[in-house]
Amino acid sequence: MLTARRRTATTRTRRRRRTATTSAAAILAGSLLLTSCGGSGGSTSDGKTLRLWHYEGPTSAMGIAWNEAIKEFEATHPGVKVKYEEKSFEQIQKTAQMVLNSSDAPDIMEYNKGNATAGLLSKQGLLTDLTAEAAKRGWGTELSAGVRTTSQYDADGVMGSGKWYGVPNYAEYTMVYYNKDLFEKYGIAEPKTFDELTAAMDTFVAKGITPLADAGSEYMAQQYLYQLALSKADRSWVDAYELYKGKVDFHDQAWTYAATTFADWVKKGYIAKTSSGTTAEQAGVSFIQGRSPILFSGSWWYGRFQSEAKFGWGSFLWPGSDLTLGSGGNLWVVPKNSKNKDLAYDFIDITMSKKIQNLLGNKGGVPVAADASAVTDPKSKELIADFNTVSKRDGLAFYPDWPVAGFYDTLVSETQKLITGSEKPDAYLSNLQRAYDKGTK
Repeated sequence: MLTARRRTATTRTRRRRRTATTSAAAILAGSLLLTSCGGSGGSTSDGKTLRLWHYEGPTSAMGIAWNEAIKEFEATHPGVKVKYEEKSFEQIQKTAQMVLNSSDAPDIMEYNKGNATAGLLSKQGLLTDLTAEAAKRGWGTELSAGVRTTSQYDADGVMGSGKWYGVPNYAEYTMVYYNKDLFEKYGIAEPKTFDELTAAMDTFVAKGITPLADAGSEYMAQQYLYQLALSKADRSWVDAYELYKGKVDFHDQAWTYAATTFADWVKKGYIAKTSSGTTAEQAGVSFIQGRSPILFSGSWWYGRFQSEAKFGWGSFLWPGSDLTLGSGGNLWVVPKNSKNKDLAYDFIDITMSKKIQNLLGNKGGVPVAADASAVTDPKSKELIADFNTVSKRDGLAFYPDWPVAGFYDTLVSETQKLITGSEKPDAYLSNLQRAYDKGTK
């Protein structure tokens, strides 16, 4: 059996759509019967190999669960082998359109959800319509409304309605991770308010420690900035930005506060100027190695920190904000040119089974179809409880790069300039406005 190798934890440019309004307990309810090969779908199948691409690290909750799913798949499909091919998030993000439009497309792959990613590929006809399979296999009944949103796209590639083009088997949200040992060493209590968070960062700076792990060359920096904006925003603001339900002004109070505060944090030493060239993997490792006391990122890191961090650590929701980044997890998509679609559907089924969902939950993931009583790991329970809190308050606000194709690269390059000081907040926001307006036309 081919096992997954470590991905660069560029772990998805995480972004999504409508909010999950049901609680984690509801999300964890229900069951799915595993089905064997079925459906007809697509190109001629050799029936002996399932080519699989995903970018989850082997010690992450998803990586562990999906490796087990590969074993289960091969055990239930004698004579069929899973050929896992190592791909980084960035590699798939930048080459998906070209690869999926060729004969080299895999049979199944993990892909980022949202209008600018899965929505765009569905509009271009590069993904298989999974509507009939979703109905037949019960995938829709397993997912809450908020998590299900990013599975469906209309003819314009806008999420939330239309045909099924992907299936998430986990959910995700962002949080503040902190090194309890370092906080204790310097006499800092877990921050309960935003002022306490900034006071903690001031203490670390005074001790010569850069408090925030950041990654300007990938998704992490833009997500810090988006979270700052969300702390001054409401649901209508999110709907206007993500779902085109109103005018978007990047010089409004929320965006202006975010850009000026982020730039100020760089000046104060909360964020290192050198982080403009740092990857998400490097930022995550700096936290794992105890060099950075605080990291704001997603639940996709949770399982890895559980297995690799050798110190006491904890997490809490961003203080002073009802909204945070999050949605259903990345999608299993079946490329239009997949040669083994029936096998791909079976693999999705296995990742939705109780066995795999329960494993994912106990390894630090947020499962969508597990038995709540089967998740017994204490830290995993904390993870799911916080997700429950976010869901109950309608707090999932998707991700900043979702609205338009190519906006991720714009956010990366512009936020790097904000980190280095080569661009002021006002110019930064004006450049985002131009790119957003051009893309949403």
